[in-house]
Amino acid sequence: MLDDRKIRVLCAVIDSYLREAEPVGSRTISKEYDLGVSSATIRNEMSDLEDLGYLNKPHSSSGRIPSDKAYRFYVNNILKAEKIRMDVEKKEDIKRILIRESREIDELIQNSAKILSAITNYTAMALSPQIKKMKLKHIQLVPIDEREVLVVLVGDSGIVKNTIFRLDQDIAYEQLERISNFLNRKLKGLTMSSIKGVMSGEIFKEFYDYKSTLDRIIPVIIDSFERNNDVEVYLDGVTRIFDFPEYRDTEKAKSFISFIEDKEQLLNVLLNNTLKEDIEVIIGEENIYDTIKDCSLITATYKLGDMTIGKIGVIGPTRMDYLTVISSLKLFSANLSEIIEMLLKR
Repeated sequence: MLDDRKIRVLCAVIDSYLREAEPVGSRTISKEYDLGVSSATIRNEMSDLEDLGYLNKPHSSSGRIPSDKAYRFYVNNILKAEKIRMDVEKKEDIKRILIRESREIDELIQNSAKILSAITNYTAMALSPQIKKMKLKHIQLVPIDEREVLVVLVGDSGIVKNTIFRLDQDIAYEQLERISNFLNRKLKGLTMSSIKGVMSGEIFKEFYDYKSTLDRIIPVIIDSFERNNDVEVYLDGVTRIFDFPEYRDTEKAKSFISFIEDKEQLLNVLLNNTLKEDIEVIIGEENIYDTIKDCSLITATYKLGDMTIGKIGVIGPTRMDYLTVISSLKLFSANLSEIIEMLLKR
């Protein structure tokens, strides 16, 4: 257990290193942080923190840098102290951009990664919901104009797919509602793999007046299921890793880029942990792959109601601005959840 003075010294070292990317000495802490103790006392505290595994000394004549253990302590205390507050104005700005730029759920998730990377200056990723073995929970047909229709498919673990298609003739909102209700009665609770077998001529018998419309909708539903059996990972800002001094070594940076562009490995990292926690922080050696043991991965979930349906996150050096990243992810998590809910109610 660290006493209050050691905690203040440790936090000062972390803060300085996050900003400057240079090993921190006791004189720097004494001059830049008002801790109320002498440089000699700070030096002794830093030595103790090194013995305890919170600080590392990269060279014999250099200052010290935080260890993974220090970052873990720092992050846990940020989360425990609930220091992260949601900037309502910034949240609404992000929400407006996402709504303006995104017409479909897939586009929304992809744009989230793009905007998150721009805001944080780290590599961002967004994980779409998995539909394999899901049961259909709900189908909703949403009119965009007289002939253009948005088909929203919801599985028992969240959003499955949404697709826009055009009809050959105008259709009223009330008719789309009746068709939605009909399809929900026929298909709700079925597994995705079994729905195709149900899509036969028999389904039209009691709803023959809308057969021509159903003939257009059903292939869209089947195609959506068949094209989305795998989880999709959207990436943005992959080359931002070159901006950090830790990755001035070109080969190291290329190794990082090669890793995150490997979908199978990236999915293993993202899906290795459950989606139960709203914010998840994996630091350095906690990563399962050697290639990213110098990195931190921070992810947040997005939801439909109380049900977690996907993840969005950033990856970068362990010398990461954790407070800003976690705060940004909270904004995106809330926005994604709200926009998806809004699309379903539209």
